[in-house]
Amino acid sequence: MRGPWYAVAFLAPLLVFYAVYFVYSFGVLGVVSTQTVGLTFRNAVDVGTQNFELVLSDPSFQRSLFNTVAFGIFSVAVALTLGFVLAMMMASGIRMRRWYYTVFLLPSLIPMSLFATVFGRMLETRDGAINEFLRGIGLGFLAQDWLGDPTAAYVGVAVLLTYTIGLPIMYYTTDVAQVNTSIVESATLDGANVWQIYRIMLYPLLRSTHITVILSVILGSFRAFDIIYFSTAGQPGGRTDITGTYIYNATLGIDRVGYAAAASIIVLIIALAISVIQILVRRKGLAA
Repeated sequence: MRGPWYAVAFLAPLLVFYAVYFVYSFGVLGVVSTQTVGLTFRNAVDVGTQNFELVLSDPSFQRSLFNTVAFGIFSVAVALTLGFVLAMMMASGIRMRRWYYTVFLLPSLIPMSLFATVFGRMLETRDGAINEFLRGIGLGFLAQDWLGDPTAAYVGVAVLLTYTIGLPIMYYTTDVAQVNTSIVESATLDGANVWQIYRIMLYPLLRSTHITVILSVILGSFRAFDIIYFSTAGQPGGRTDITGTYIYNATLGIDRVGYAAAASIIVLIIALAISVIQILVRRKGLAA
């Protein structure tokens, strides 16, 4: 019988990879977070927990953290409503199903940085596609300074996030295929209409999928750097910044790498806490 050493030998390359690229990197991040140091990592000065105190007391960081959570909650709401409805429509064989798949799954198939760059170009005030379209149909009064007005910028981000629900749609279309079709057929024979089947039957039956969608979307909001950076770049004045863009901008200052490292650790702790909640909620959902 093969002993446990076979498993250790099999996993050894992966363990070495993690040790070099993750454990070592996190160790360096922890050390740098207690220093005032630049990109050259020379002449570092130990400052203890000062960087953490400065980050936590910075209104810009607090706003970026709020935006990260707020954008995540908005994305969850869109995924659980519009994403669910679209997935059920496509799973039921609606006409033009392939067109819906193309429109809503496209952002999941191309680099998000490219998609966000194109969308950011569409938001340009003078010659952006959105304002040009509004002017072309006689609704020029609705044209906005999308990147200069905070409210308009939030609306622009909301539209972009709404269009990135391809992954939740895939979750729903995959899991709904595993639902016992006899249940739906019985409800149809009893006179239930389509929306009643969606709302009363399928929505509760996909509870585990809802949990997966919620937690994956919230965690994804912490990795949405490319979406915000290449669309609004945090404009106007950092109002649409998230933690990713905040940390990136922090590294551009003189001797600010330690400060950015402290901000990264704080965000990492928050993301790990959400991951733990995800595991516990997932286990509870499966056990129910």
